[in-house]
Amino acid sequence: MSRTVLVLNGPNLNLLGRRDPAVYGTATLADVERMCREEGERLDLTVDCRQSNHEGQLIDWVHEAFETGAAVVGNFGGYTHTSIAIMDALAVVEAPVVEVHISDIHAREEFRHRSYVSLVADAAVIGKGVAGYPEALRKVAELWAP
Repeated sequence: MSRTVLVLNGPNLNLLGRRDPAVYGTATLADVERMCREEGERLDLTVDCRQSNHEGQLIDWVHEAFETGAAVVGNFGGYTHTSIAIMDALAVVEAPVVEVHISDIHAREEFRHRSYVSLVADAAVIGKGVAGYPEALRKVAELWAP
């Protein structure tokens, strides 16, 4: 069984640390990726971090997870609330899918309250800052546990 996790970050997450630090904090995407790799090592998971501002690229990576048996930890940014295509791609992934959001999307603007990703994810970590990423990896490990 694959123990690979694709950590997928969507639009604008490349601006972490510079974009609205009052909401998203000051950690950068490089910091998040380092945290994920370190937690992956502790959990005996291979972590592959990727970011794209393009919906089709994110979908291609989800398809790759499906084809290879990899799990997905995904923060799909604004696509969380709009992309039925990402939801449909995630729906066929047989390995764990864990949604993660740095901010509490349910305490923000009304349009952010609906998550299409949540409809197909096995778990979600929401509103815990960047510490939510290692927690999401722990959830993947739990879901993979016998």
